[in-house]
Amino acid sequence: MTKPVFLTDKEVTNHLFPFSQTRSVADIRIGILTIRQKWDLMLQQKVTVLRKDELPPDNAIVFAANIVPSARFVQSVIAHADDPESLPDYDSVKILQYPWHIFQWNDWALREDYKLITENRVSEPIPETVQTISSSNIFIEPGAVLSHFILNAPTRPIYIGKNAEIMEGALIRGPFALGEGALVRMGAKIYGATTIGPYCMAGGEIKNSILFAYSNKAHDGYLGDSVIGEWCNLGAGTSNSNIKNTASEVKVWHYPASEYIRAGLKCGLLMGDYSRAAINTSFNTGTVVGVCANVFGEGMPPKFIPSFTWGNKGLSLYEFEKALADISNWKKLKNQTLTEEEISQLKTIFGQS
Repeated sequence: MTKPVFLTDKEVTNHLFPFSQTRSVADIRIGILTIRQKWDLMLQQKVTVLRKDELPPDNAIVFAANIVPSARFVQSVIAHADDPESLPDYDSVKILQYPWHIFQWNDWALREDYKLITENRVSEPIPETVQTISSSNIFIEPGAVLSHFILNAPTRPIYIGKNAEIMEGALIRGPFALGEGALVRMGAKIYGATTIGPYCMAGGEIKNSILFAYSNKAHDGYLGDSVIGEWCNLGAGTSNSNIKNTASEVKVWHYPASEYIRAGLKCGLLMGDYSRAAINTSFNTGTVVGVCANVFGEGMPPKFIPSFTWGNKGLSLYEFEKALADISNWKKLKNQTLTEEEISQLKTIFGQS
């Protein structure tokens, strides 16, 4: 396409708290890819995310960054660029208006991304020790390490990324995606629609959840109908509730409105980047954790934990320099370092906490 495409998230950033505090909305992962990656791959050209108050060039096409595009939608965008009287097909997209939409629409997004990534490509062979149901719906990238587990994909695609590993005894039902370099540990039980992002570790029981990248839910415990940002860690035995005992609608803290609003019958844990929970933490239904919170202590944490919280009683403030030191320690475990850009971003968030 000859016209450049720009994405803007100026109007929706706070509505997708806590995940939009540390990234553009376009860099939220839903399905296998981030929103930006979907646009790039489908258009076969790079899209540009507008900075705050930045204006696009006159010949640009601009879309809201919270539109999760489909192949059908992008084809209609290309047609619209050639014929302005034709209109983009908005019926074929999902629009992220609240953070819980990420897990609610992950099933749809996984299927869309699977078709996009695997079209006209051939999967690596499935090892003989891996038991499968409907192997035609399974795609394996080069370098994946797979041995002695079960993949169930009768009508639900399963995607295993480059150099990812699934250990023995795991039970996985699609739709499911395992990102590059990610690890599923022994005996894990994973239900769709779940995305384990690049360089994450997954264990225990997981259902209809997304881990963005570099995060760990490595041990026993339940994670369901949840979204976990980057560089998070859930201690052994940590679990969340995803449905109320009354089976009534779940209310979740909405950052722009500063009040709890309805999110549907199921919602688990929504945790921002760099946040962590100690062993055996029990999160209530519809809990929101901000950026860089260290959650620990007796009893069940509150349903809203602000950014840079230390503990869970009294909600003390995490000392900024200690927070940076702790993040650096976690990054070293995955051979990464904290950048000056990240430090500046965290300092801004800390000042608002």
